[in-house]
Amino acid sequence: MTPRPIGRRSFLSAAGLGVCGLGLAGLGLSGCAAAQAAGQRSITTATYIPASYDDLYPGIQTFMDTLADQSGGAMTCDMFDSGALLGAEQLLPGLLLGAADVMFQTSSYVSSTYPILGAMELPFGTEDYAKQRRALDPAGPLMEVINTGLAPQGVRLLGGMPTTFEYLWTIDRPILKPEDARGLRIRVAGEIEGETVKALGGAPVSMGSAEVYEALERGTIDGMMSYVGTVVSRDLQEIIRYGTVAHFGAYTVDAYCRSGWYDEQPPDIKAALDAAGRALYADGTEVMAGVHEREYLPAVRAGGVELVEPGGAELAAFREAVAPVYGRWHDLLADPAVADRALQSIESA
Repeated sequence: MTPRPIGRRSFLSAAGLGVCGLGLAGLGLSGCAAAQAAGQRSITTATYIPASYDDLYPGIQTFMDTLADQSGGAMTCDMFDSGALLGAEQLLPGLLLGAADVMFQTSSYVSSTYPILGAMELPFGTEDYAKQRRALDPAGPLMEVINTGLAPQGVRLLGGMPTTFEYLWTIDRPILKPEDARGLRIRVAGEIEGETVKALGGAPVSMGSAEVYEALERGTIDGMMSYVGTVVSRDLQEIIRYGTVAHFGAYTVDAYCRSGWYDEQPPDIKAALDAAGRALYADGTEVMAGVHEREYLPAVRAGGVELVEPGGAELAAFREAVAPVYGRWHDLLADPAVADRALQSIESA
């Protein structure tokens, strides 16, 4: 999908002016202002994810459709995807500055800023994906812990999709035990992923997913940690030869807004935003998991990638090797009680 350029209307919206404001400034009652007078308004939403991500984008679309439906059309979304308004690294600053009202972002991009989000990214936190999904229920205790921690920093998590687990993907040899990762340059997308690679003896390399194909082809990196969606969306099955199937990491694709902005909304709009977050979590995750099972994993195998699954003893060795990652996360969070509550919420999900 070709990103839409940021035109004058988008710039004015990002600057907090917008055409609605201009319509009320002595230019007569514009169509947008008339909609506002009738209790209707459009909010600016942004993501770096393109509509071509057919595992993730349906959930984002479901959020927007649900918000419009549950608000009775009073709140609709003016979406700027593919980084057209804000790139992946700009989404959080842009949200906090008011350039967007709601952003859709992967947790790995922001968990270094908000370490509480790392609770869902820890390796081998649970080997049951169904439990991982239940833990992220917007009505569950983990979400309460997360939003209590985020509120003082001005952010609210409305709901999210837990991706299927992250595997280790390599080009020369499979990683069957921790020693196999020693010295390998492994691409990562977040701090917890990087700590996991270091715990295994590898060297984490941070780069955007768009750069990975060329980096693998040139031998700049030896492999990557990612969920299967990144592999297929970037055609990496053409060059990757092995995938080690285990819960080396995970992240979520979430809808965030400013906590103060949320608090200012009337009760019916808050309820609509909450319903949209639940739809992103429930319906979006269901679609994503189905696409991975029915389409992406078969595409990986058809591309010649050998998926290897470590057994009991090997998994135990991996768990032992990555144990220091939990200590690092505790240090980042700097609140043992909150860390314990978050981990217990996942365990009891």
